[in-house]
Amino acid sequence: MSLEDQIKHTLGDFENTTSDEIVEILYQIKLQFKNELISEYLQKKIQKILETNDDIEKKKLTKALLPYLDWYLQGL
Repeated sequence: MSLEDQIKHTLGDFENTTSDEIVEILYQIKLQFKNELISEYLQKKIQKILETNDDIEKKKLTKALLPYLDWYLQGL
């Protein structure tokens, strides 16, 4: 499945997508950014998600980063 397909699936079925799947998508998107500051910012947000043990908190943190998925679909 392409990254674009993964993003569309995630946006369409966010509640049933695991935080780990979303983190993997965010990591792939991070690699696409040409601006180092944005890339570093997203990496810090991804790291915070990975360090969180509470699944509800992870879901909340990943939901806050959904605009990155939309931006990717719009062509960064």
